[in-house]
Amino acid sequence: MDEIPRQALKGRGSISNTTSRYERETRVLADDGWGGNEAVTDPVPTQVFDDTARSVLSKNTSPDVIFERSVNPYRGCEHACIYCFARPTHAYLGLSPGLDFETKIFRKARAPELLAAELRAKSYRCQPLALGANTDPYQPIEREQRITRAVLEVCRDFNQPVMVITKSALVLRDLDILAPMAAKGLVNVALSVTTLDRDLARRLEPRASTPPRRLAAMRELTAAGVPVAVLASPMIPALNDHELEAILAAAAEAGATQANYILLRLPLEIKDLFEEWLREHAPNRADRVLSLMRQCRGGELYQSGFGTRMKGSGPVAELLSRRFKLACRRLGLNARDAGLNCAAFKPPPAPGDQLPLL
Repeated sequence: MDEIPRQALKGRGSISNTTSRYERETRVLADDGWGGNEAVTDPVPTQVFDDTARSVLSKNTSPDVIFERSVNPYRGCEHACIYCFARPTHAYLGLSPGLDFETKIFRKARAPELLAAELRAKSYRCQPLALGANTDPYQPIEREQRITRAVLEVCRDFNQPVMVITKSALVLRDLDILAPMAAKGLVNVALSVTTLDRDLARRLEPRASTPPRRLAAMRELTAAGVPVAVLASPMIPALNDHELEAILAAAAEAGATQANYILLRLPLEIKDLFEEWLREHAPNRADRVLSLMRQCRGGELYQSGFGTRMKGSGPVAELLSRRFKLACRRLGLNARDAGLNCAAFKPPPAPGDQLPLL
């Protein structure tokens, strides 16, 4: 059979459903003569499955991030960001890091009760939790599932400090929880803004909130007293890196007081998925982007070593780092803050507990 030409799917980031690195057989979409290219041009529906994990707290051992524990209510992400570093995790499930990652979403329906049980454990020592360190806790299916909201309610009841990481304006739905927690020093929110260009955003991250909506969310969070950070990530040389200063300035104007950035990461299957996306959506820039990425990664498209995997190395990466630091200094971003409050942590009475004596 003839192989079907790869092309963009409306509302999806990946152009293909490449076989994961653990599979022995390779899947190829093909035209069987019964309907042209319907197999790849028809809308691909989102499917939701249950994740039966018995623990919800994940431990981080990387020195490149500031948190040691995280909670991820979902596996897979409907935002469909082509650059998402979490895509290869779908391979562990026997699924593709391509379209499967953004159309087959696993929900952790028991996440709130599992989190409560783990926070009550005698061995638990309070430290800030990152909510959404892997996939976005406010992706579209959260509107109906409401798992992230329930997780936040647990954190509120335990006075458990939490860092929320998202690129969705849906975070405003939970302002009634976030604002009181912020008043106690228990929460901050980091909003990712990859580009201010609506058209580029639509192609890079097709189901995420538009850049203006994310900036508007920053303003509302700030007005409610919730500390906000901006993540200008990922920075992609020759594609969006020229926007770095503009993103930081827009975020600072919207109330952000902290900022960070990450250089595009292309581990495992993402290398091919991203190049495929470039050839489709930015063919005139593709070779230039890939060349600059290699200059930032010691001649490779990706290096996984701690210390450089987030920022890269070499003149191009160093210039980006210098620009970021100068812009933050000029805009008053990244001033020292008090951090999150771990001293207030206290598990609430559990059902059946003896009432305290007055």
